[in-house]
Amino acid sequence: MSTVADAELQVRLRRAAFNRALAEADLPAIGQILSPEAILVTGTDSAVIAGRKAQLQAWKREFSARPRTLYTRSTETIIASAVEPIAMEHGRWSGVAESTKTVLASGTYAAKWRRFGTLWMLVAEIFVTLT
Repeated sequence: MSTVADAELQVRLRRAAFNRALAEADLPAIGQILSPEAILVTGTDSAVIAGRKAQLQAWKREFSARPRTLYTRSTETIIASAVEPIAMEHGRWSGVAESTKTVLASGTYAAKWRRFGTLWMLVAEIFVTLT
């Protein structure tokens, strides 16, 4: 079983990979990080996007929109469980216009991660739009 410190490092690395995949519009890479039943609750209207397939379809639509918005999640804290292969991540997110780098929306988020075998995968994310 991995240590709490190792879990934190692995979740940070997976978040960095997820941010790269968002920046590069890399759907296969995003799919490798989302658990099959991953849930996302959007920041403004609290829409629920349930399942890896539904999230990939939503990202595909987002990536084809023009002008494109680039989303980034910035981890502030990770709390890993000492008794289960799970971790909670808290941080800030932003959506920036690709062409002008103007912040269009931003806020806070929480994410639950679970280790499946040797890989940490996103199980759930909830976003709150603050600006």
